[in-house]
Amino acid sequence: MEHNHKQGAEQSNPDKSLSSNGQYYCPMLCEGDKKYNKPGDCPVCGMDLVKEQKASDKIATEYTCPMHPEIIRDEPGSCPICGMDLEPVDVTKEDQEDEKEALKKLSRKFWIATIFTIPVLFLSMAQYVGIDISLFIDEKTNGWIQFILSTPVVFYSCWEFFKRGYRSIINKAPNMWTLISIGTGAAYIFSIIGLLFPELFPAQFKTDEGTVHLYFEVATVILTLVLLGQLMELRARGQTNSAIRELLNLVPPEATVIRDGQEQVIPLEEVLMEDIIKIKPGEKIPVDGEITSGKSSIDESMITGEPMPVEKAEGDFVIGGTINETGTFKMKALKVGSDTLLSQIIDMVNKASRTKAPIQNMADKVSGYFVPIVIVIAIISFTIWAVWGPEPSLVYAFTSAVTVLIIACPCALGLATPMSIMVGTGKGAKQGVLVKDARAIEEMHKIDTLVIDKTGTITEGKPVLQQVKSINNTYSEDEILALVASLENNSEHPLAHAIVKGAEAKGIKPEPVDDFESITGKGIMGRINNKKVAIGNVKLLEQFSLKLKPKFVDNVKKRQMEGQTVMFVIIGNEVAGFISVADPIKESSATAIRNLQDQGLEVIMLTGDNKNTAKAVADKLGLDGFEADLLPENKYEKVKELQQQGKKVAMAGDGINDAPALAQADVGIAMGTGTDVAIESASLTLVKGELDGIVRARKLSTDVMRNIKQNLFFAFIYNTLGVPIAAGVLFPFFGLLLSPMLAAAAMSLSSVSVIVNSLRLR
Repeated sequence: MEHNHKQGAEQSNPDKSLSSNGQYYCPMLCEGDKKYNKPGDCPVCGMDLVKEQKASDKIATEYTCPMHPEIIRDEPGSCPICGMDLEPVDVTKEDQEDEKEALKKLSRKFWIATIFTIPVLFLSMAQYVGIDISLFIDEKTNGWIQFILSTPVVFYSCWEFFKRGYRSIINKAPNMWTLISIGTGAAYIFSIIGLLFPELFPAQFKTDEGTVHLYFEVATVILTLVLLGQLMELRARGQTNSAIRELLNLVPPEATVIRDGQEQVIPLEEVLMEDIIKIKPGEKIPVDGEITSGKSSIDESMITGEPMPVEKAEGDFVIGGTINETGTFKMKALKVGSDTLLSQIIDMVNKASRTKAPIQNMADKVSGYFVPIVIVIAIISFTIWAVWGPEPSLVYAFTSAVTVLIIACPCALGLATPMSIMVGTGKGAKQGVLVKDARAIEEMHKIDTLVIDKTGTITEGKPVLQQVKSINNTYSEDEILALVASLENNSEHPLAHAIVKGAEAKGIKPEPVDDFESITGKGIMGRINNKKVAIGNVKLLEQFSLKLKPKFVDNVKKRQMEGQTVMFVIIGNEVAGFISVADPIKESSATAIRNLQDQGLEVIMLTGDNKNTAKAVADKLGLDGFEADLLPENKYEKVKELQQQGKKVAMAGDGINDAPALAQADVGIAMGTGTDVAIESASLTLVKGELDGIVRARKLSTDVMRNIKQNLFFAFIYNTLGVPIAAGVLFPFFGLLLSPMLAAAAMSLSSVSVIVNSLRLR
């Protein structure tokens, strides 16, 4: 059916602009990642498209469906798949005004529908509450007044519902609007024919005066209640993007830059790379950059979820959107526009809210078969009532069929997963947990094994040079340090920075390096002043067929047992010495690992470091296991091996060498302080790069999945109980037959209840 949906959508909407780079999508994800360049409605389910939210590029407003994110439109409207109102992607002030205007327009339609519906309801139901209006108007005149009053409700206030229903049939994508349009349309058309041609109907449809029983009040009341449900949904859905709105509000509209020695206040979008920006106490930092002078205390809680302010001084990195609390400082802009961390967070949250969790596939399959089944049930119900029902059997048959169609609308079923994902990913972003793919949310709470890297994940990733040791008389320790620092100056590894900084502290400046080469998992090498120099681990010594002299082995092991990383220096064709570097364990690592183990997770460390250093760290943290001296492919194979044992594996790492394992794991978790390659390979990113973020991510996963299951339960139970009652199963026992109007009220409230339950995640 999905294939047909897509074909139908494309064939019936040739005027809709499709683009892989579009910004409008359907929140139901009917067509996967498909996006549209213009607002409108989803071609499959009819829901309004929703626009993707971004922190930059706010000039062109686009709209998308909250349930079908692949639907992208340039103007507001309704989703062609499910019919929901489109929402703006970029929540700017203009977009918020557009939302207010859309709400105002829908409210106006609702109140007009209500004003016309109330007298129709009174005219049709007055006799049932003891008011004899036949003393003032006859039944035929009464029918004409109902027709005149109900027509604006159908053709002005609610005509969009029938357009959506028509498109759903043409596109072979039956949905809630199929049922609503058939049910209310049948009641309205039946009433018009009964009013104009009463002689066509059998006696059981007529009153004592020979007029036909009309159902204008059924059509108008149902449509007005559906309109009320849409209004309530629009207001409630506006709150689901609150986390994104709050993040967007962190971006200051202006920045104070210093150009040509003069301070200028300019719009944020005009800030350039390398601009010097002045930040005063209480101001929001406009872009990412580095402090060039001054110091201050920065509140980063809105980005990292950590409540305590962070002290920053010259040379420290600051994040756009965070708040300067105390001092005044100057900073250099290093990332602007869409490159800032805040922009990337908003973009990642956006993408996550447009992805499907696997559990949604079940809801999609059920919805795909549900509408045709409901139509069949309505026909069966009509037949049973018409053949075996009490008199007037045809009236009962018609009423029960319409009630079944109305009460069975699967909107709540479709909203159950995307609403929870949307709210949950926004909440996670505020806690420093960025979700790249909704699948990760579902998988995270199933994880039973956590595999973690050492450097930069368990440890600070900011090692300090401990010792330089010469093991022959050819080179002094300072000469070895100078050569190694020159070589490491070309590397991005944290250990390299430690050596370079150690050399700088001694006044040693790096020299040019020729033929630089990185040997993955082993070390680096190059040529300095025509000398071949290499530094790395034991595997590098093995590659060069070299061995450390026995008298130095104990010295090396001692340092490794203290948790230091020892690297061997090769100059020419001999081992000239070794360098040891210590990387302190993060304060949060021990507590986070203990919390995860208390939750039943097995925590294993995989590292490229040597066995002795790895054992010292593992023993100190009480890890469930560790493996050392691993190459990137070894980490990948180990993760795969654990999965083959039936374990659900999450991998946390921060480096390029972790990327294969991160991609292979059931859930890849990247440290936000790590490399872009690691972040791209992972499905979760921890902004602050602390392991306690995994504890938050796991709790987020548990909360979101519980919420989704609650929503699905509400939707399934509602339809499971509602359809049989609407068909009349209680009538033989209790004489109860559900009114179409009550069915419409219950249908609208079911969707609102799912949205309200999703909002509890906030």
